[in-house]
Amino acid sequence: MLVVGDVVTDVVARHRGPLAAGTDTGAAIRTVPGGAGANVACWAAHWGCPDVRLLGRVGVDAALWHERELRASGVSPQLVVDPRAPTGTVICLVDTGAEAERTFLTDSGASLSIDPGDWSDGLLDGVVRLHLSGYLLFSEPSRALVAVALESARRRGVPVSLDPASVGFLKDLGVERFLALVEGIDVLLPSHAEACLLTGLPDVGDAAAELSRRVPLVVAKRGAEGALVARSGRVLARVPAVAATPRDTTGAGDAFTGAFLAALHAGAEPEEAAAEGCRAGATAVQRVGGRPPAEGRLAERPPAEGP
Repeated sequence: MLVVGDVVTDVVARHRGPLAAGTDTGAAIRTVPGGAGANVACWAAHWGCPDVRLLGRVGVDAALWHERELRASGVSPQLVVDPRAPTGTVICLVDTGAEAERTFLTDSGASLSIDPGDWSDGLLDGVVRLHLSGYLLFSEPSRALVAVALESARRRGVPVSLDPASVGFLKDLGVERFLALVEGIDVLLPSHAEACLLTGLPDVGDAAAELSRRVPLVVAKRGAEGALVARSGRVLARVPAVAATPRDTTGAGDAFTGAFLAALHAGAEPEEAAAEGCRAGATAVQRVGGRPPAEGRLAERPPAEGP
């Protein structure tokens, strides 16, 4: 499987209760590897998908660290090093209350500078599925890459999945523009909020069903409520969540997506694959950061590189 998407450095700040404006709020802060595309690739490999590759763009500031961390998670990185833009950084503010809800401050950095020049048809050699991070749709260069990758996948008959990624950025992009850009994909994996935004429907079941009139398979992720599987205008399955006590919900949707795709690769039906996704999501929320545990994790923060 080839994943194309963002590789970023996550600064996770876990605080309890509301932020105190204009003064200090105590927090536990860690710097960890992240990025929706990279997280999906790592969870797919962790869930048993063989030969997971990742195409992404990073800055020189943390390129070696990210490459080592991806390899430690079983992913083959195809990282383009941007000579000008720094690696993307996301500040994840996590309220450690009962829901462990997170808010992101996002500087996409080099990740959204990826462009058609970084693509080659040879990237699909031996690939049976292409997954695209929705964050790629939020800049002109990476949108152009999406178009090229989709066309290449169509020519080779490689199925394509996509995760919309961000309600906030989707609103800025526009629903109709988004739907036009993803025309021809095989699997759409929106969150509850994203599915409702993309259809204007308040009920996630109705929203998933409506989206499945445009995309052959829609799997709506509902967090603690599990997931919905829809095809051909109707909901086929409602998959329950796996009980978990959350510490940090960062990357839970990425975990679902990675495990879901790994299960599909192994021959599971969509409902079975969604159950695997729910299991992975439950595992993810009990960890800090958006990645699965990796053998031989090399560092909690990127070392200084260059002069």
